[in-house]
This record gives sequence, C-alpha cells and structure tokens, in this order.
Amino acid sequence: MITKLGIRNFKRFLTLSLRLRPLTVLTGLNGAGKSTLVQSLLLARQAAYRTELDVVALNGVLGLALGEAEDVFHPEAEESAQIEVLLETDDALPVTFGFRSSGGRALNLAVAEPRPDGPAILKGHGTAFTYLCAERLGPRDQLEVTAEDVAHLGVGEKGQFCGQLLAVHENQEVRPSLRHPRTAEHGVTTVRAQVEDWASDIIRPVRITAQWPPGIAASVIRFSEPGSLLDGIRPPNMGFGVSYALPVIVAGLLATERAIFIVENPEAHLHPAGQSRIGRFLGRLAGSGVQVIVETHSDHVLNGIRLAAADDQTVSPSDVIVHYFDGEGLVTIEMTERGSLSSWPSGFFDQLENDLGGLARAQRRR
Repeated sequence: MITKLGIRNFKRFLTLSLRLRPLTVLTGLNGAGKSTLVQSLLLARQAAYRTELDVVALNGVLGLALGEAEDVFHPEAEESAQIEVLLETDDALPVTFGFRSSGGRALNLAVAEPRPDGPAILKGHGTAFTYLCAERLGPRDQLEVTAEDVAHLGVGEKGQFCGQLLAVHENQEVRPSLRHPRTAEHGVTTVRAQVEDWASDIIRPVRITAQWPPGIAASVIRFSEPGSLLDGIRPPNMGFGVSYALPVIVAGLLATERAIFIVENPEAHLHPAGQSRIGRFLGRLAGSGVQVIVETHSDHVLNGIRLAAADDQTVSPSDVIVHYFDGEGLVTIEMTERGSLSSWPSGFFDQLENDLGGLARAQRRR
C-alpha cells in the first residue's frame, strides 16, 4: 500500500506531501489540485510499469490530456528543476521518480536517471491496477475490445473494455469479502451474479448480459428488468447511471488483494441513494485489501463511506482519510470509531446547511 505521496514542481504544487490510507478521499473546490494528485500517480505508474520506455506520455495514455511539457511545470519552478513524485509504501523503501522536459514542444516527459525500481502496487496489470477517469463512456450499443492478454485485461480508464472483461470473467468466483450480503439468500458467487446484485443495489433492479461475439471486434452489454417481458434492453434505453457505475462495480469485484483502485467522480449520474451505496461499496472494497483512492464532490459518497465504517463495519475507520482542498491549502480529516469526522472546515460539504439557512431567512422576511 502507498502510505505517502509527495510531489514537487508539478502543476499548481511547488511542493506537497500527504498521507494515503487503504481508503483515501480527495475532495474540495474545482481546480484546487485533486486531479493533480491523481495525475502524479499516473505518471509514476507509467514510469514503474513501462520500464522499457525513457519517457512518460502526457496525453492519450491512462486518459491523460496534459498538453506540452511546459504546461505541467509549476510556474515558479527553477529552469533546471525536475518534476518529482515521491512514494512511500508499507513494504519497501521510499522511491522518487524524477521527470524532466525533453526540450522543444514535447508532449512527454523524460524519466530522470537514476530510475528507481517502482513499488509493486504500481506494476500490477489487469484489475490489479484500475484507474477510472471522470470522462467515462456513456451508454453505447457496442464497447471496445482490446488485444491485451486476458491476464492484462482491465475495464480501461473510460470503462471502454467493461463488456469484454465481464464476458471473459463472468463465471469467475468473487472473493468472499466482496460478495453482496444477498449472497446468503441465493448462494451464487460468480462475477455475473455479484455484478447484478451490486448493480441492483446501487442503481436499480437489473439483469445483465455481456457478450463478446465471435468474429466481431466489439463487446455488447444488454439489460433486462426482473419480472419484465422486455429483454435485451440497449444501454441508451437504461440511462447514463448504469453505464457510468457498471465499470466501477465490475473492476471492483475483480480486484485482487494489494491492488490499487483509483476512481474519479463515482457518483456521476447516480441518484443520491445510489451515490451513498457506491460509497459503501468502495468502503467494502478497501476493507478487502484493495487500496482505494476516490475523488468526489458528493457528500452522499462520503456518507456512504462513513456508513461502511460505522454501520457495515467492512472497513476500519482508522483506514479512512479525507483530504479537503480549499483552494489555499490542504485540510486533512480523520474518521472516528463512530464514523464522525475529526473536523468540518468551512466549505466542506456544508452547502445544504447554507442553503437551508438562506431559505429560513428568506421565509422570515415574508
């Protein structure tokens, strides 16, 4: 597990260091630096995983779209400075990846020497390393397939390989710690059944069929509603929430212990109850031995994580940490044994209270 992340000279941060836990929540104002932290991990991932390459891509890999090298250096960084990503883990010595400009209008960064041996958690393939970006695919009649070895198959940063992954692994057993509580009633522990259980819980009651038809370079997902005569419902007719949440569920259920799972805006297109339930799912995932890093603007997701710790008890409260970016700095918030938070800074999920106060004042004036 990565226990500490430090970055230097990267985008808005001249220097920053923060602790990571089995479940780390990044939240705060728009443009305050949450995505920058995730992007620093994606650069380190490239350097650790693709050791045969001397550069890391700033665009087109892992959903990155960072522009040119000069766009990602902090404006106050010295001319000869490197971007640095420091990683501390619980099973190895700290490592620092350095990145320098390749010169000219470079669309990549050169990996500085000496190049360290990256931590094992960043070297995993397939569902041992999952990153789902905020710009995930909406409903599609067909999804992409990849020529990657089956062992290296993941959902893709936009969920583009979700159908292929589900079709290939639908009969695989889900780890006991990730099985839906409803499993005690029906006893079916395969990936397909568990995906249906969790999707029905988070989104709406649904049956799911994933196929990778022979001779077609595409996968197909179709849905049906339990008890309905309608079968083979196309994704565009099921709404955006299903297509956005499904890759989170599929990748989560196939994640191995000591995997890392990074997801941006898991709440996208979900109703409030679904946002809370996907928070509880992420809590269970972290409690199963997967390191989860979630970027969110949803208090429902946060409260779902709190319920996972305090009510479900699927993740320890001490294994959860929240970093709130207020535009001027970083506020670190711990979770107590009862699921409460150690502090509640101004601007931290307080808009409902502010709006209700404004409505009460408006009503008193009438």
